[in-house]
Amino acid sequence: MKLKALVLNLDYTPITICTVQRAFLLVYLQKADLIKANNEYSFHTVSDTFSMPSVIKLNRYVTVPYKGVVLSRENVFKRDGFKCQYCGTEKELTLDHLVPKARGGKTSWSNLVTACKTCNSRKGDYSPEEAGLELSFRPYRPSYIMYLKDLSGNNYDEWKPFLNYKKSKVA
Repeated sequence: MKLKALVLNLDYTPITICTVQRAFLLVYLQKADLIKANNEYSFHTVSDTFSMPSVIKLNRYVTVPYKGVVLSRENVFKRDGFKCQYCGTEKELTLDHLVPKARGGKTSWSNLVTACKTCNSRKGDYSPEEAGLELSFRPYRPSYIMYLKDLSGNNYDEWKPFLNYKKSKVA
């Protein structure tokens, strides 16, 4: 079973994602409180049935060192959903600098997007506006917990109130 649980700190900030077995153990040992249960599954013993955790909150505050998401080709692709941000295709993907490097553009989260070879060639050394291309959303630096959520491959509705995860559309 590959189900995951979101782990919240004492102040309800998300700190990590763990297996449901680990989350259940933390709740069972009274090191965490069950906030949201997975209604589709449960744990069974000979005599009892236990709710399977989806969101838990630790009973003690844990100081977590800052964890950032490393800027890499793969992480930009993950952030952008492995789709061209201009046309939406999933084929022949490359990275595109919104402000071209030839014009002083930096390699940063806010200046890099996923683009297919066709759109990237069409854009060339122009800005998207100059090339007549429109972005599907404004690029952003993902938070560590968003990165973890996307890596888990699950999209749990129970997690959404705790993650505040929204991609902002380009106006």
